[in-house]
Amino acid sequence: MLTLKQSRRLQSLLLGLLAWLVALVLFFPIFWMVLTSFKTEIDAFATPPQFFFMPTLENYLTIQARSDYFHFALNSVVISFGATLLSLLLALPAAYSMAFHETRNTQRLLLWMLSTKMLPAVGVLVPIYLLAKQFELLDSRLLLIAVYTLINLPIVVWMVYTYFKDIPKDILEAARLDGATTYQEIVRVLLPISKGGIASTMLLSLILCWNEAFWSLNLTSSNAAPLTALIASYSSPQGLFWAKLSAVSTLACAPILIFGWISQKQLVRGLSFGAVK
Repeated sequence: MLTLKQSRRLQSLLLGLLAWLVALVLFFPIFWMVLTSFKTEIDAFATPPQFFFMPTLENYLTIQARSDYFHFALNSVVISFGATLLSLLLALPAAYSMAFHETRNTQRLLLWMLSTKMLPAVGVLVPIYLLAKQFELLDSRLLLIAVYTLINLPIVVWMVYTYFKDIPKDILEAARLDGATTYQEIVRVLLPISKGGIASTMLLSLILCWNEAFWSLNLTSSNAAPLTALIASYSSPQGLFWAKLSAVSTLACAPILIFGWISQKQLVRGLSFGAVK
């Protein structure tokens, strides 16, 4: 018969093992992608799959010789950060208004904004493409920044609104008594208090922009093409070259994975903002 202390220790051990199992299952596709990137095409197609092989840098050298990786990476950085900052600039005043000047239609407006995320992207591709062509914006960073901002804005507004709702209104009332303007309330009061939540919102928006592929493939060709377009370029009518595709996918995922790993503490802190009062 186990004692209460032993039972809790066993429960903690089982939960720890379960957490490690889930983590390994989630990490395995990334591990296999990186492993395959160092294989030859023959080894990549081998059956059964090979865990032990002679590693090679041939795929990475081929990618660099065939295409300018840093050009695509720069486009991804500019577009992702540009869309994230623009989304935040638009979301902050909108969330402030709905959180601290709520009306009977506020919840309906939030639900309507979120419902736009359910719209199939292909349903609005033609009008956006024609508008971009009319204004000569096809294959430009500005176009992708605008499109990414629009598709991520509902989520950004919802997240910022949630963080703002957890802030007591008494803090803003005290700021108004001191003569603070609306701009000063947002910049000097709300942002410092909710910086953890704002940071997590920016990280989520950045990841969504970095991973977006549909719009980049349909609205760009070469000049403004991000890393998602570079990955798609390694799919040809002759078939998929798994080793080279894994190598270019590793190069595309590495920057955002490293950035997310470095920022994980801030991300977790932001996602739990307001959970404990």
